[in-house]
Amino acid sequence: MNPRAAALRTGLRRGLIEFRHQWTNRDDLVGQLFWTVTTLGALLFMRGDTLPGTSFSLGASNVPGVLGAGIVLNGLSGMAGFLTVDREDGTLLRAKATPNGMLGYLVGKMTSVSLMQVAGMAVTLIPGLFLFSGLATGGAWSWLTLLWVLVLGLAATLPLGAALGSLTTSSRSMAFIMLPVFGLGAISGIFYPVTALPVWVQDIAQVFPMYWLGLGMRSALLPDSAVVVEIGQSWRPWATLGVLAAWAVIGLVLAPILLRRMARRESGSSVAARRERALQRA
Repeated sequence: MNPRAAALRTGLRRGLIEFRHQWTNRDDLVGQLFWTVTTLGALLFMRGDTLPGTSFSLGASNVPGVLGAGIVLNGLSGMAGFLTVDREDGTLLRAKATPNGMLGYLVGKMTSVSLMQVAGMAVTLIPGLFLFSGLATGGAWSWLTLLWVLVLGLAATLPLGAALGSLTTSSRSMAFIMLPVFGLGAISGIFYPVTALPVWVQDIAQVFPMYWLGLGMRSALLPDSAVVVEIGQSWRPWATLGVLAAWAVIGLVLAPILLRRMARRESGSSVAARRERALQRA
């Protein structure tokens, strides 16, 4: 078998194993359940309010935005976090020492994170369909739109997460990734219409994928009447496709370059030094 094909196959198998461990581990399940219950509880408090100019529930309108934000959070911070932890404990060094090991490692991580994201979305969306009326009224078209937005969203965020993870030096530096992501969440129309913000803030939000993922999810799950609170009163599917595809290309170009640079700097002494610093902090 071709070495690269073998690495891809090994990576896929590794990703499936990691995903199975994630969803059979009690602590991980409790964390996922806590996040889901907290999110749905917050949305239920908004159920009595309506979108400006419509009779549609504000809580229901925020379900798609939460799903879009989850893709960004898992794709960027989740992927970067895995790389940072595996770099500190020597996993990346072992992958580097194996023929095509980095390729297999990255395929495995992208597979596991993608599956975790799909499962996490299902855990939030399925109860949401019962708790909030008016979601996914477009039938098969709603689910097809949801699918392409999800696939393109993962393609736009996972490589970027890998690139950001290659730049971090320790788990403590993850704050430099998390804080900007949360900041984008505050201006991307996740919990209120982005048109309520100043125009210059709207312009900034539209540069990054979180806004477009939220918009794509809203176009898939919300009725047409909810479009009145969007920019230009349009779902802008082609713009959503174009921006997410552009970010996917940027990530796929940057990630290999930065990961090769990171791999070249990995050595037994660097791993030992990081472990020593971690022990001193503990």
